[in-house]
Amino acid sequence: MARTLGAFAFLFTVGSMAGQQAHADGSVSSLHMGYGAATPAEFDRFLSVIQQYNASGERFRIDSHCQSACTMFLSIRNVCVTPGATLLFHAGGSMKKGILSPARTQQMASTYNAALRQYVTDNHFMDTFAFHSISGSDIVKRFGYPACR
Repeated sequence: MARTLGAFAFLFTVGSMAGQQAHADGSVSSLHMGYGAATPAEFDRFLSVIQQYNASGERFRIDSHCQSACTMFLSIRNVCVTPGATLLFHAGGSMKKGILSPARTQQMASTYNAALRQYVTDNHFMDTFAFHSISGSDIVKRFGYPACR
């Protein structure tokens, strides 16, 4: 009986640690949030995820296609970017209605580090709804964001 309980305790401990390890990293791909926000409520969801990960300190991986509001994940304090990720930048607003929002554009741009913000501004990436891509490897090499290990 003691041997059975000991084995159960060991399996429970290992299982608990595995569950914690899987929970320790969030990512664009695991949250299925790589295609931006079509509504104000969806935009707020991105802000909530940023707040959640900044509060917890957990690592967050930008590991796949990441456009529009998704690029704000770069402001997560423990973010990392995979070389194969692709980030797409454009102006904020309502694409469906064709209405640019300088306030939303500024809100997104303010979440980028100074080097990236300057680059997307100087190159007019956030002047229209046209998508402009930057590879994950360039986000790391050119703009100083941490690479995922």
